[in-house]
Amino acid sequence: MTDSRSQRQAPGDPVIQVRGLTTRFGNHVVHDGLDLDLYPGEILGVVGGSGTGKSVLLRTIVGLNPPYAGHIRVFDVDLTALSAGERSQYEQRFGVLFQGGALFTSLNLIQNISVPLIEHAGLSRSDAEELARMKLALTGLPPEAALKYPAELSGGMVKRAALARALALDPEILFLDEPTAGLDPIGAAAFDELIVTLSRALGLTVFLVTHDLDTLYSTCDRVAVLAQRKVLVADTLDQVARTNDVWIQEYFHGPRGRAAKSAGTLPTQEEFH
Repeated sequence: MTDSRSQRQAPGDPVIQVRGLTTRFGNHVVHDGLDLDLYPGEILGVVGGSGTGKSVLLRTIVGLNPPYAGHIRVFDVDLTALSAGERSQYEQRFGVLFQGGALFTSLNLIQNISVPLIEHAGLSRSDAEELARMKLALTGLPPEAALKYPAELSGGMVKRAALARALALDPEILFLDEPTAGLDPIGAAAFDELIVTLSRALGLTVFLVTHDLDTLYSTCDRVAVLAQRKVLVADTLDQVARTNDVWIQEYFHGPRGRAAKSAGTLPTQEEFH
């Protein structure tokens, strides 16, 4: 997959530029002076140990957590300097898949996906539902799934439905929070393939929080590692795996790392040394 990842990378100025970001909850500091860039057309994987603030970073960028300090520039605009109304216009260019899907349990799938189309795009209910069916098909769900409720779906179908809703407003940047968590290996691999296919077909830029090495290796152009309240390193998978850090070495060269490496070209411990 190394060649296909390099072919997907797109040069240019960052579409997201985070500088000096500090996030905190009371006295608990999650990030302190964090810097990160996301480039157009790439799939960036964000990893780190438990409590390093991966999901907090995603939620802060999309506007759900206000930063304590620092700047977040998206499409070369400082979102932290905008009013709520102005920021909302930019946030509609984001699509977000939350952990667990976060679908409305009282609505069926076509209604779930119609909500942002009616509320933000101003479509009529009939037009919204027609477009919602197209989004469901785009994520590989069968037509009969449209009238099902989240409780009637498998975990993999919930993920695809949540992805369809994230794509409802034709976003330019897609944020995925642990998209393969809870899926069996076959379902996770199929979802990884779907992410890559959609990113290529739709020209999406993807910010992907994950702990899954298989997902990193099969989808990501670059990987950012969070540690010590900052981004420790952000580079290609091979370069990150060579970083002289205890957590990185255990993560990439432990049992699961070796299993992922067997499917590709992760550097061996001997190559690292």
